[in-house]
Amino acid sequence: MLIYGANGYTGELVTREAVRRGFRPILAGRNAAALEKLAHELALPFRAFTLENPGTVASAIRDTKAVLHCAGPFVRTSRQMVDACLATRVHYLDITGEIAVFEAILAGGKEARAAGVVLLPGVGFDVVPTDCLALYLKERLPDATHLDLAFVNEGGGYSRGTLATMIESLPHTGAMRLAGRIAPVPLAAEAMEIDLSVGGRTRQCVMSIPWGDVSTAFHTTGIANVRVFSGASPARVRLLRRWRFLLPLAGFGPLKRALARRVRRREPGPDEAARRAGRVHLWGRVTNAAGRSLTATFSTPEGYALTAVTAVEALSRVAKGDLAPGAWTPARAFGSGFVFGFAGVAPAVEKSVSV
Repeated sequence: MLIYGANGYTGELVTREAVRRGFRPILAGRNAAALEKLAHELALPFRAFTLENPGTVASAIRDTKAVLHCAGPFVRTSRQMVDACLATRVHYLDITGEIAVFEAILAGGKEARAAGVVLLPGVGFDVVPTDCLALYLKERLPDATHLDLAFVNEGGGYSRGTLATMIESLPHTGAMRLAGRIAPVPLAAEAMEIDLSVGGRTRQCVMSIPWGDVSTAFHTTGIANVRVFSGASPARVRLLRRWRFLLPLAGFGPLKRALARRVRRREPGPDEAARRAGRVHLWGRVTNAAGRSLTATFSTPEGYALTAVTAVEALSRVAKGDLAPGAWTPARAFGSGFVFGFAGVAPAVEKSVSV
């Protein structure tokens, strides 16, 4: 197996988890010096190559069973690696959370089956826990027509790569799936309070965000109306709504480049103490046409810590041939119980059923 972007913040977490489990992945990426340092420490082979030349990428991965792609923004990098994997009959996984990337990869199921290749995007926090929650709820209310998902972070933070991906998406900052189609919506278009215990408070304010499940939950469950929310204070929601008329300016090239430079000066991501202490609390609700609804909650370790273990487990299963060729979401690949098999993940609690 090969891990591309192994020297990045999340890629290194994934690499160290793979070694902890006894695997010996090939480390790969663009930065030869950083790769060599990590490979020397872990006594692993490494290959430095960029993604610009299709022949170079294909040659670099040809002798592997599976590639775990950890170098984003994936809207810029995934197509090249997917094409190389299809050409060389190597399985592809990634840790994207980008809606456009999910849509492009999941549309390639026929091509993947013809090539005998697994395409499995989103095997990290984006979107394993929310995808499993979506399927969990669908299994309990099969005729659901609407799905709402939300998560609230307790501690933790963002890596430079995550922030770079956010900047890449500007000025587009909102999306929902409505009647089966993905529709752009304004920043913080919707906000609501949900019953979710975090930090001593039993109710949380959340606002709509363009999370990957706007794509994946539809492919996993068939539910045509999907919204995703993240924790935000009422004051923050009001502030974002007040100033969102300026958002088109964020698409201005020089401004985006300035924001990217500022991100590169930050710390790589949450340190080990923050990852150990952090938790993510998840909430989901399905509703059918008759108005019956079911709500469930659970919690996981901090997002990057969870990504390391879910990505390695998914990579291991795919490399062993446990999954048939095709394009998959995590929950469709491994079932709604996949996320609940990891240490520190609390079991789901069904909170309410109403008519």
